[in-house]
Amino acid sequence: MIRDFSTGDLLLLLLAARWTVALSLIAFAGGAMAGLAVALARASSAAIPRYAAMVYIELFQDTPLLMLLFVVFFGANVLGFQVSPWAAASIGLTLYGSAFLGEIWRGCLESVPTGQREAAKALGLKPWQAMVFVVLPQALRLSIPPTIGFLVQLVKNTSLASIIGFTELTRTGQLVNNATYRPLAVFLAVSLIYFALCWPLSLASRQLEKRLGQPLV
Repeated sequence: MIRDFSTGDLLLLLLAARWTVALSLIAFAGGAMAGLAVALARASSAAIPRYAAMVYIELFQDTPLLMLLFVVFFGANVLGFQVSPWAAASIGLTLYGSAFLGEIWRGCLESVPTGQREAAKALGLKPWQAMVFVVLPQALRLSIPPTIGFLVQLVKNTSLASIIGFTELTRTGQLVNNATYRPLAVFLAVSLIYFALCWPLSLASRQLEKRLGQPLV
């Protein structure tokens, strides 16, 4: 039976947004840990880790996220592993995030002037010491704005997890619309909630880009 879109439905959408936030944080944390390893391997002088990281980045950047979610969810079940939509969405978004963050951070590492590395070498620092104490702190300064910008994209891309049955904000919006048949009101509310989640991050990214945009010397 079709009913009106009510404040109870709006509250349900707001509660569903917590799962969007939780999935975004899990995917970002997992993607950050794997992405740092990918970035360091990509910036390595050794050929094997550098090319392995390149293949990893190209594989997951060039695969549509929706297909990646399908492969993780249905592929695991075909192989005999019982994977929940929550786990599949977390794994798929982590792989996706690690590839993009790895490439973002690789660019930041390579943006640090070579003179910094040469100075570290002249001071007698080992390569790993130069990376940890000289290169990484400066690359971190450069990486904050694009990293926050990618986090905004990640929050919005969690909506694709609804395709494999994960009940986050978009999926809840679909269920509410099926019950009320008020698509304009329902999905306008969903859009405003996404906006409320992403807009502060976008503002922070732009402000940090202005404050940290001075070239390194």
